[in-house]
Formats: sequence, structure tokens, C-alpha cells
Amino acid sequence: MELGAWGIIKEAPSLLALIPMVLYIILAFNEKINQLVTLMICVIVGCILTGNGIIEFGSAFAGALDSTIGQIGLIIALGTGVGAVMTKTGVSKTLCHWIIQGVGVNSEKKAIIAIEICCVVICGLLGTLAGGCAIIAPVIIPVVAAVGLTPNTVGCVSQSAGETGLIWGPFSGPVVTLMAITGLTYGQQMLWAALPYGIIWLVVIFFCGLYVQKKTVGKYSYELAEDDLAATEITPKERTTAIAFMVTFLALVVYAIVMKAGMAYVIPVMFILALVMVVFSGVSLNEALKEFFKGIGSAAGMWVIFIVLELLMNVIDAGGGFQALGNLFLNLVGEPTQTMTMIIGTLVGSFGINGGAVAQLTVTHEMFLPSIEICGLPMELWAIALICGSRVTSSIYPGANMIAVMGTARSTDMKAMLLGGWAVSIVSILYIIIWAFVGPMLF
Repeated sequence: MELGAWGIIKEAPSLLALIPMVLYIILAFNEKINQLVTLMICVIVGCILTGNGIIEFGSAFAGALDSTIGQIGLIIALGTGVGAVMTKTGVSKTLCHWIIQGVGVNSEKKAIIAIEICCVVICGLLGTLAGGCAIIAPVIIPVVAAVGLTPNTVGCVSQSAGETGLIWGPFSGPVVTLMAITGLTYGQQMLWAALPYGIIWLVVIFFCGLYVQKKTVGKYSYELAEDDLAATEITPKERTTAIAFMVTFLALVVYAIVMKAGMAYVIPVMFILALVMVVFSGVSLNEALKEFFKGIGSAAGMWVIFIVLELLMNVIDAGGGFQALGNLFLNLVGEPTQTMTMIIGTLVGSFGINGGAVAQLTVTHEMFLPSIEICGLPMELWAIALICGSRVTSSIYPGANMIAVMGTARSTDMKAMLLGGWAVSIVSILYIIIWAFVGPMLF
């Protein structure tokens, strides 16, 4: 998109071009407004400001289909389809059972560790927090309930552990997005950003879980039905399929790291994983495809949201909004430093932007890109600020994801959910502030 003759903005760069972004930030915090509606309102406002009509909108929409963020939407949809096949073939259930058996749950501490590992693995593989926790809950609740873990504790721990899975899963939407906008490989973003960040969250939420357990044990407990107590047997085919899936998955991840494969690599990976599960599970190809396309269909709305988000970025760029913002920062605080950019980017992303992880990653990156280029901030350092900004928001505000996880844990204790969310968020932000001073010395 470019500036049109009839637009309100006559010359770029202009701070007026940021009006759609400000409007997006305000409306995104209203849970009653659909995210697509929010984005469309903001894009329309942007088109009026920049003088872009229906023809320009249509051309930009068509172009967005082939954009990076459009490809990310496709990958997430395919990932959702693979997740549906994992559920159909029993792979997700089998992995949960193996984790529980491996940990040997016979105490409250081991129960919390088992929840953490299950949530990281399953949410990371499926690329969804609520969906992953919904699959995990029926398998793990009877086990942790037997050692006295309360619903309050399960909900609190599941939220942050599942969020960690989303930043570690090689083919999850947030990871694919982060790699695309920063240009980092999976290994680089894990080493410098995702791994230290996730470890902090898992350690902090472990102790939060113990605290919540201490405060709620004896007051709350699971009331299990006979169906809950009935052991779910893992069939030989489910076991074989899970082994084949994990071997293939790990081989593909290693290959991606060694070959420094880009985002496009993820697309054939999804089809390979689905095919492996079909071959080893005995599930008919027709059944598997039905589940696969059902999963893709459930993510179609999100794909459209990503396309419209790209239009929002385009219309702001047309008016030079982000460039004007960068110029304003220069006038107010002087030339940005790497430390300042990391800290401010983390805080703005965490507390000032909402609307889903992929949207937050994209918006925060575009907003601070001028400052990053001026100060020469390495993407290895910037990546952890992006991760924090995209994860903290859903942990400090009681949004849809938090409520969904609390529901699958059969808890009604929002206070425990917020306690865990605020604890992991504050500690991770403090870490990034310290790292913002230390990190630049290493690059």
C-alpha cells in the first residue's frame, strides 16, 4: 500500500499512521470483540488515513497471502491438523503415559514435575495451549489426584508449563514466527532466548505450585468418577506409532538444525509426520485425512487473522508510522542503545500489546525495528524480549487461554492462576533487564 491522493495523511513518515496501531492495542484488550473484527476496524481506519480504497485493499490482501505471515498462518493450520491426527492415533495419550511412568509419580513434587513435562511436550508438539492441556488432563488428573494434588495446583502449573512448550516446540506458531522475523535458526533462538526463558518459567512455577498446594491441600480436592479411575490401556499399535512419531520428529528436528532449514521446511515436515502416524497406527488414510482437515478447518479463522494483521502492518508502513515513532524516540531520548531497546521492548510487548502471540511478536518487532537497526541490536538478544512480550500478557491478565486451562484442570481458583502468571512474569522480566546489560558485552 502507498499514500493515496484523498488520504488524511499527505506526507510520510507521520505519527498519524500509528492511530490504527493505538486503536488495535486498545480494542485487543476487550475480550468481547473478536480479534478479526478488531483488526478489520483498524485496517479500515488505516485505509482512510492513507487514502487506500477497495481496489488497493484487495490487491494488498492478495499479496498478503504470499507474505511471511501468510505462510506462518498456513503452517499453524497444518500443525493443528497434525495435532488432530496425533489425538486420533493415540500418540498424545501414549506420550503422556510414558512421561508419568518415567517420573514415577508418588509424591506432590513428582506430580508437579510430571505435569510440567507433559504440558511442555504435548503443548509444544501440538502448538496449542488449551488443546494440549485438554488432551493431558484426562490422563494425568487421576494420577496426580492419587497423591493429593489439588485442582488449584494443577491449573496453576499447567498454564506456565504449557506456555513454555509453545516457545520450545520446533514447529509451533510462535517459534516459526520468531524464526521468520528474526532470521535466527531454531538452535540459535533456543540457545540465546527460548531455553533460558523457559527454564526460568519452569523453575519458578514449580515452587509456585508447591506454594499453592500448601495453601489449598485439605480445602480442595478432585472428586473422581469411575471413568476417571479406570486405567486407559495403551495398545501395541499406539505404542509403535508413538515411537515411530518421536523417532521421525527428532530426526527431522536434527536435520533442520544441521542444515539450517528455513520456515518453508516446516510445511513438508507436517505431511511427513502425519503420514508416519497413518502408516504405523493402522488408521485408514480416509479417517486420518478427515481428522487432518478438521484440524486445519478449526485454524482457518486464525489464518485469516494473520492475513489481516499483515494488512495492518502494510497500511501503517504506507504512512511511515513506525519510522515516525523511531524518529520520536531519537528526539526524546537520543540515539537508542541496545540495553534500552531490549528493556523498553520487553515492557511494551508484555504490558502494552495484546491479541495473540503471533500478533504480539509481529507488532512488537515492527514497532522497534527502527531502534534495532540504529543501535545494531543482535537478534539473539532481541529474541528473548520478543518471547517475553508475547508470553507475559496471557499470564498476567485473565484471558481466554488462562480460563481454558483452569477449566481443563477442573479448578475455579483464578487467584492461583494469576499468582503463578505474575510470579513467572516478574522473574523473567527481571532476568531480561539484567541480561540487557550483560548480553551486549558478549556480542
